[in-house]
Amino acid sequence: MLILRTLARGPLHGYAIAKRIKDASSDVLAIEEGSLYPALNRLLVKGWLTADWGLSDNNRKARFYRLTDEGRRQMEQETHDFDRMVDAIRLVLKTV
Repeated sequence: MLILRTLARGPLHGYAIAKRIKDASSDVLAIEEGSLYPALNRLLVKGWLTADWGLSDNNRKARFYRLTDEGRRQMEQETHDFDRMVDAIRLVLKTV
């Protein structure tokens, strides 16, 4: 869900995805390279992302990932499911 949500703002290369998640979470969430690229490949296979080669800000060749329409629908579903789970946990914590 975090990768999909991050790419909802526009295409990014792998390092930029990891950096944006880390920065947005005030350094709490860090995605290691060994986890990020297999996850990106799974999302590509599912059709939730596309990827094209381009140049990064420092003129290095990089693969840029973009959210597909199907990926956007998946992101919305996962966000909805996550919000429901958080609400349910909050209810349980209030009663304990």
